[in-house]
Amino acid sequence: MLNFLQISRFRVSYQRGEVVLAWAMVSPWLAGFLLLTAFPMVASLVISFFEWNLLSPPEFVGLAHYHKLFFSDPLPMHSLRITVIFSLASIPLNIVFGLAIAMLLNTNIRGLAVFRTIYYLPAILSGVAVAILWQWIFSSDFGLLNTALRIFGIEGPAWLGSKVWVLPAFVIMRLWSVGGGMVIYLAGLQAIPTDLYEAAEIDGANWWQRIFRITLPMLSPTIFFQLITGVIFSMQIFTETFIMTDGGPANASLFYLLYLYRQAFQNFKMGYASALAWVFFVAVLLLTLILFATARFWVYYEAESAEDN
Repeated sequence: MLNFLQISRFRVSYQRGEVVLAWAMVSPWLAGFLLLTAFPMVASLVISFFEWNLLSPPEFVGLAHYHKLFFSDPLPMHSLRITVIFSLASIPLNIVFGLAIAMLLNTNIRGLAVFRTIYYLPAILSGVAVAILWQWIFSSDFGLLNTALRIFGIEGPAWLGSKVWVLPAFVIMRLWSVGGGMVIYLAGLQAIPTDLYEAAEIDGANWWQRIFRITLPMLSPTIFFQLITGVIFSMQIFTETFIMTDGGPANASLFYLLYLYRQAFQNFKMGYASALAWVFFVAVLLLTLILFATARFWVYYEAESAEDN
C-alpha cells in the first residue's frame, strides 16, 4: 500500500514537473506574442477612438475616425481599391506560374537541383534590394525592359510614371518571387501517388485529363494554402511602392498600407492610422473567412474522403 502511494505521488509530481517544463519552454514565445502582438493590437484599437499626435495628450473622439474613413476621406477606399485590383491580378498569375514551373521541375533531368535553386533564390532576397533592382528595370530611359523592347521595335511606356502602367508593373514585379510558391507546389506534386497516373494511363487518359482529373484535385489543398497566403501577402504590399513610386503618379500606386504609413509616421495621426489598420484587419479577415467557407466546394482532402468511404 505504501509503495502504491509513493508511486502515485511520484507520478503526480512528475506530471506537474512536465507541465512546468512545458510552460517554461513556451514562455519566450508567449511573452513575445503578448508584448509584441496582442498588446499592440488592443492598444491600437483603443487609440483608434482618440486623436493623438504622440506629443500632446490623447483626446477622445469616439467614432470620428471611422466616420472620416468611410464618408469624408476618399483616399482610404481609393487605396483599398488599388490594393484589391493588384491582388486580383497578381495572385492568379503567381499560382499559375508557380504551378507551371513546379511541373516542369518535377522531372528527372540533368542539373535539376541547380534549376530549382535558381528559381527559388529571388524569393529570399531583401524587399528593398528587389525594389531598387526593379526600379532600374522599369526605368523609361535606360531600363532593361524598355531596352529589350526597343530591340523588337517597340517603344516601352514610362512604367512607373504612367497611371495606366504602374499597376501592371507591380504585378509583373511580383512574379519575381514565384519561386517560393514553386517549392511548395513541387512538394505537393511529389506527394501525389504515382499509382494514380499509371492507372489513368492504362485507362487511356491523355496528359490534359491527367492534369485536370488527378493533379489539380490532389493539389487543391496546396493551391488553397497558396491562395490564402497570397491574399494576405499581396494585400500587405508596402516596401515596393514606398521605394519605387511613393504612391505616384497621382496616387495611382497608393496602396493601403502606404497610406496608413503616411498617416501614422508622416502626419502623426496615430488615432486615424489605428482606425485604418483595424478596418484593414477586418477586411482581410472577412476575405479569408469567405475563402475558407468556399473551400469545401473545391478543395479535396484525401484523408477525409477515405473516412467517408
